[in-house]
Amino acid sequence: MGSKCKSSRAYDLMMRFIFISLFAICVCIEKQTVLASDATSSGKSEKFVGHKHARRKLDDIGGDISIDCGIPSGFMYLDEKTQLSYKSDEEFIRTGVNKNISSKFMSANLQNTYATVRSFPEGNRNCYSLRPPEGKAKTYLTRASFMYGDYDDEDKLPEFDLYIGVNRWDSIKFDNASHVVIKEIIHSALMDEINVCLLNTGKGTPFISALELRHFHNATYRTQSGALVLYRRLDVGSTTNQIIRFKDDHYDRIWVPYPGFPGSASINTSFIIDSLVDSQYRLPSAVMKTAVKPMNVNDSLEFDFEIGDPTLQFYVYMHFAELESLQGNQHREFTITLNGNLWEKSVVPEYLQSKTISSTQPARGSKLNFSLCKTSNSTLPPILNAIEIYILTDTLQEPTDQDDVNAIMDIKLSYDVGKGWQGDPCSTLNYSWDGLNCSYNGYKPPKIISLNLTSEGLTGKISPSLSNLKSLENLDLSNNSLTGSIPEFLSQLPLLRVLNLDGNKLSGSVPTSLMARSQNGSLLLSIGRNPDLCLSAPCQKEKRNIVMPVVAASVSLLVILIALLIFWTYKRKQAARLNVDNSHSKKEGSLKSDNQQFTHSEIVDITNNFHRILGKGGFGTVYHGYLADGSEVAVKMLSASSSQGPKQFRTEAQLLMRVHHRNLASLVGYCNDGENVGIVYEYMAYGNLKQYLFDETKEALSWKDRLQIAVDAAQGLEYLHHGCKPPIIHRDVKTANILLNEKMQAKLADFGFSKIFPAESESHISTSIVGTVGYLDPEYYSSNRLTEKSDVYSFGIVLLELITGLPAIIRGYNNTHIVNRVCPFLERGDVRSIVDPRLEANFDTNSVWKAAETAMECVPSISFQRPTMSHVVTELKKCLEMETAREQIQRTKSQMLSLSSSVDISAVDVETEMGPEAR
Repeated sequence: MGSKCKSSRAYDLMMRFIFISLFAICVCIEKQTVLASDATSSGKSEKFVGHKHARRKLDDIGGDISIDCGIPSGFMYLDEKTQLSYKSDEEFIRTGVNKNISSKFMSANLQNTYATVRSFPEGNRNCYSLRPPEGKAKTYLTRASFMYGDYDDEDKLPEFDLYIGVNRWDSIKFDNASHVVIKEIIHSALMDEINVCLLNTGKGTPFISALELRHFHNATYRTQSGALVLYRRLDVGSTTNQIIRFKDDHYDRIWVPYPGFPGSASINTSFIIDSLVDSQYRLPSAVMKTAVKPMNVNDSLEFDFEIGDPTLQFYVYMHFAELESLQGNQHREFTITLNGNLWEKSVVPEYLQSKTISSTQPARGSKLNFSLCKTSNSTLPPILNAIEIYILTDTLQEPTDQDDVNAIMDIKLSYDVGKGWQGDPCSTLNYSWDGLNCSYNGYKPPKIISLNLTSEGLTGKISPSLSNLKSLENLDLSNNSLTGSIPEFLSQLPLLRVLNLDGNKLSGSVPTSLMARSQNGSLLLSIGRNPDLCLSAPCQKEKRNIVMPVVAASVSLLVILIALLIFWTYKRKQAARLNVDNSHSKKEGSLKSDNQQFTHSEIVDITNNFHRILGKGGFGTVYHGYLADGSEVAVKMLSASSSQGPKQFRTEAQLLMRVHHRNLASLVGYCNDGENVGIVYEYMAYGNLKQYLFDETKEALSWKDRLQIAVDAAQGLEYLHHGCKPPIIHRDVKTANILLNEKMQAKLADFGFSKIFPAESESHISTSIVGTVGYLDPEYYSSNRLTEKSDVYSFGIVLLELITGLPAIIRGYNNTHIVNRVCPFLERGDVRSIVDPRLEANFDTNSVWKAAETAMECVPSISFQRPTMSHVVTELKKCLEMETAREQIQRTKSQMLSLSSSVDISAVDVETEMGPEAR
């Protein structure tokens, strides 16, 4: 009987397997027929094949990813022209819809990747996640391609932004519906996963046609910082007018044919050009076999590129190979100048071998002007085979800490969390993941400090990956269906302050270490509405006599009620007196700290009976004083006529007690003696920045001093925004509130209007409008929505004041705002006309330009377009480095001139020879 049963089951299983196999074959045949029909109707001549088709990879290049966005899920094809294998984008993104371009834009010559698109009508940010096998710390070329083709039948050209990771890559704009836009970037991957994100800027629905990634095995394209966005890659002297890419180009770079420049002639060879002997660039022989030279042997090869944007920085790569077999008396040697500066003093191309001349420092200017000139030893004119020009783009924003990324991705997969979790979890572009809050501490990678997954339908056990979020302070898993016991690792998260497990199906006992933290006040623990959870140990159901506990509880309750009644009666009798006392004690209690408290009589002694006045403001009068140890202090006393004084006093005093930074004014103590209210803080000998900028009796600040002051003040703001938890918004950043000590160190002061963000705050808070005219964020003024970017705007105005020596509101017939004053000059590339004339042109022009650009980045009327203070600090430090280098060069020149009596040394004009041209 047993053998018959086994035989029957085996026969049944075999028949099921045969049936399933036949069904799968039928489905596959049906899909192939439908897809072949779709491909024909859409203009795609290639047949789609299944995933098991052998992929044709780029020769010797790992990490290649070729995605045709918008093709049906689960299919791939081999492109006849490039011999590259393209696949659908289903495994790289979970959002968006597939669309075909309009039939009127289909043609036999249209590249396959442009026939379909993936469109993103929902969500402000949609991200592709690419995970090359080589992982992080490697160099990659990422290419995104777009053709609108009226895929949505709207006939409206969209505009949107493209991001690589958390940093902006470029903006996507179209001239017409058939315009093909290709964006390339060469970058080093900071994380194992590379995110390419499309951001909706409110000007149309983002879409993408194709996405490709290529891995570079070497470090050929290197910069000191940032990434390289392609501006031009030209096959100079091309005779075929054909684009060259893989398989001719090992790295699949796209070379655009460029016949030549005015006054030049093309030359070529039929021999193969060796690009491996002296070049790591592995240049395609098809590109290097052609070149241009001047028609006249004695002429230079000159050409330029009109950039338009004077703020951009460029890296240039010129590629050479000698194509003519030179005779014994022939020699080709030439120099290269860029924007009038000698770039390479001797270039001698080698016969049939590639040679590359590349930038070591970025070029800058409104125009890139190249001149290749034969040397006195040369009998032949210069040549050029190919050129690449890249725009340097900053990648200052750090991605989320890798351990946190790995942990949150595991949590996402474990619970299948939707919530639009795409791209970098802690992106500071106002697109961080829903339910996440992160810490942004200067230049360190952001870390996840709060995770809210309440009411997300979570099932199963509490994920062990939570233990890897070491910076987690707040965890909310309430109102789900989590089962199992509460894991011990939750008590070992060192910074965890709030844990909410309320409303689940957890069972077992609560870890004793977790209960201990809850009882000592270091953890706010919520574990209610878990019926099977035992709150005491040992967790056993026992039969007990319930009579005595009930009686004892009833008696205890009665005693408590009687005691409360007596206490309440006593309180009512003492209400009037206690109300007065409580009002005073609340004010004083809120100020208790380690700082010194002074009586009014002590303040009188400190200030020598308020003898010396340092200044006056809306709060009251500021006096100079000495403590008993002889140290100088400033004492700010509340004026009786100040309506907002008491509130401002408490705000400022409380904030000064909790913030400690070298660029914030330090609190020494306070006075809260009856009607006499005041703050005692460190004395700043040189007063405030406003006095130094606009008091003509004071010595003018040098450009280096101004930059150092700007860096100091920016670092103080950065600490308030990103170093304090919760963050603090100053709300009254201006030159009068930046104080200077005897070492000219700047410190931010006057926190009377400051606002603390709530712990669970989103991107803004709504509050009444306060601040100073001229410095006030226009978006905050119109909407009452306060964000950290409100301070950024005010700081941008301060920076413009430092550059120009002009106040925020320039008094006169029209009372011109400083932004409106400087904009016309900057737009026409004239930065010198806005610089404070008291500087007497004693500054580095590049440094001033960068400072002006940073200031203008801070003052757009829309807050999300402004940078963070961390970015501002970084840019200003670069400005300071430039100015410091200029001063060192000048000192060196002076020393050389003073030491040299017999040798005539021509001093180099740094601004003329090294600075940018007029923009």
